[in-house]
Amino acid sequence: MSANDGTRRFNLFDLRQANIRVLHLTWFAFFMTFVVWLGLGPMMPFIEESLGLTDQQAKVLLILNVAMTIPARIVVGMLVDKYGPRILFSAILVLGGLISIAFAWADSYQRLALLRFLSGFIGAGFVVGIRMIGEWFPARQTGLAQGIYGGWGNFGSAGAALTLPFIASWVGGEDGWRWAFTLAAIAAIGYGVFYYTAVRNTPRGSTYFKPKKSGAMEVTSGGDLLLYMLMNIPLYLALGLLTWKLSPAKMGLIGATLADTLYAGLALLFLLQSAKVWHMNRHVLRQPVPELHRYKFKQVAILDWAYLVTFGTELAVVSMLAMFYVDWFGVPKVTAALLAGIYPFINLFARPGGGWVSDVLGRKLTLMLVFAGITGAFLVLGMVDRDWPVWLVVAMTIVGGIFSKAGSGAVYAMVPLIQRRMTGQIAGMAGAFGNVGAVLFLTMNSLVEYDQFFLFIGAISGLVFLLIVLFLEEPRGQMAEILPDGTVQMIDVR
Repeated sequence: MSANDGTRRFNLFDLRQANIRVLHLTWFAFFMTFVVWLGLGPMMPFIEESLGLTDQQAKVLLILNVAMTIPARIVVGMLVDKYGPRILFSAILVLGGLISIAFAWADSYQRLALLRFLSGFIGAGFVVGIRMIGEWFPARQTGLAQGIYGGWGNFGSAGAALTLPFIASWVGGEDGWRWAFTLAAIAAIGYGVFYYTAVRNTPRGSTYFKPKKSGAMEVTSGGDLLLYMLMNIPLYLALGLLTWKLSPAKMGLIGATLADTLYAGLALLFLLQSAKVWHMNRHVLRQPVPELHRYKFKQVAILDWAYLVTFGTELAVVSMLAMFYVDWFGVPKVTAALLAGIYPFINLFARPGGGWVSDVLGRKLTLMLVFAGITGAFLVLGMVDRDWPVWLVVAMTIVGGIFSKAGSGAVYAMVPLIQRRMTGQIAGMAGAFGNVGAVLFLTMNSLVEYDQFFLFIGAISGLVFLLIVLFLEEPRGQMAEILPDGTVQMIDVR
């Protein structure tokens, strides 16, 4: 492929274009990571029955399955910027598959718990593809390409639900679930090897820009340094919240001593990371960064909060929707599950749609429109009562889902346009905030009634809408990156 292939007309089915081939290969890699990672949910009834787990033990596994993903997305974002998406995606698929096989054949609950915790890093594979797609598509097409990547790849969770239980039932017996996980893992490992042979990090003739330093994100002003440190706090609070849910104060699944140790460990890690951030960036206080090489970290921070709402809402709502229909409206369980199943299918068109609209209307305007929609839809749902017609409530949840998933596409339509060499780190931080949102919203769902849960989402969305209106800036002009020989290359961001 020539470097100008990415400027051709976007034709999703023209596999003669190398960038289109890379898009399809990469969204399927993301799809496979979600099959391996999120297959735990639909397989949990089989695991519970086979191993005689209690409900509490099952809940612990589900919590552990997402705990590692928050820090993993940060770390993987740094690694992909340094080593490239080709090797990172392949490594995640292969290593994740091996861990999943080990989980499938674990012979004690302690091993199940440890391996499921380690499996959480597979969810960081999403970050890798953001950098890959950003390298292969120009700014005017990156929103649609990122939306297809994210929307179709996210469907891996539905793919797991539609296949793994049937494999387990077909194999039968107490080990049916083990073989289902094993076959999925083998498929992921095989695809990881294939992916490494089938893609390159960049089109021929293009440079893969890397950060000057590793270990933390680069910032270009003193104010941005402070904001970066503050933005790390919610990540640790979310992990602390997960610890609290496992502690004697909530589920009682870990002891008080272990909980206190984890709290102390999180505090220590935050201090160590803050010291690393300071060490890497303190020079900006003494020697101003040339204007040509500056970027505004507030852009990253606002996108983080935006993804907290969009993806956090997506994960939280899909987790509680069926029970909401059953508890408040008496919908039969099977019918409620089918109605709730509409929600993840929206990803197939809504997330690419949000990216496409961003390409056409602009990044900021699109985010303003989708956040107005999210806020309005969930505030209306916050006024729902048990006398409302079920069809109207279902319709409103679908509307809210369309806006939130389109919002995820709009966020990642802008992520690659901030600073190319740090796209992985920026994507990783935003992705981690999406998981923080899921933890926040699911915790709120466990504490309040359903209508108050929806109101909370609407209120948080409204606050982020104000941030977008007041402080987010539309990417314009060009960003500067330095070639290995020291010359400067300008990259269009429009």
